[in-house]
Amino acid sequence: MQAVFKGKTKDVYQLDNGNYLLKFKDDVTGVDGQFDPGANQVALSIEGIGKADLALSKHFFERLIADGIPTHYIAADLEAGEMEVLPAKVFGQGVEVICRLRAVGSFIRRYGAYINTGDKLSEYVELTLKDDARQDPLITKEGLEALGIMTADEYTEILELTKKITRLLSSYLAEKDLELYDIKYEFGRTEDGKIILIDELSGGNMRVFKASEPVEPMELSRIICE
Repeated sequence: MQAVFKGKTKDVYQLDNGNYLLKFKDDVTGVDGQFDPGANQVALSIEGIGKADLALSKHFFERLIADGIPTHYIAADLEAGEMEVLPAKVFGQGVEVICRLRAVGSFIRRYGAYINTGDKLSEYVELTLKDDARQDPLITKEGLEALGIMTADEYTEILELTKKITRLLSSYLAEKDLELYDIKYEFGRTEDGKIILIDELSGGNMRVFKASEPVEPMELSRIICE
């Protein structure tokens, strides 16, 4: 097993069989010591959050695969805090895809002159480049094409997949009387060019509410997985 990348919330290793291993950490992103899934720096560590995020990712990946969504997920070892995944190349140096169902977080910080916190949005999708130094800049379809990061057809496919996945996850959460406000995805290309959902599906990359109150990542994993 060879170390490939040390990330904020996960470390990545290459396995002898050609697949990759994601090792989940107890670090979470945020600002000023407060959890924020939209932040691009580690703010604090929460004991047990790595395994909780893995358990939630396992649950959601397995349900999505059963519903026909292409993902990189193969298997997870909850005790070890590890997930085995298929190899996939990211777009450019990484593109984050955010689907927003209600106005919160950075959306309000940018557009608060036009909308109120918590107002409903209609599956609003935005893409940002993973670039900590430049604060993950927003980018358009035309920009992605101009920079050679993805084609117009790939953009359209990712947009459609994002909305389909978001509807499915919203329905899974609604079974527990939970509401998805927004979620951050990442997609990659397999060796044969197929677009698949990668990374994780945890409380660390989504905002979930119950009766208008935010559900923290550890609590979300407990509600869904126990």
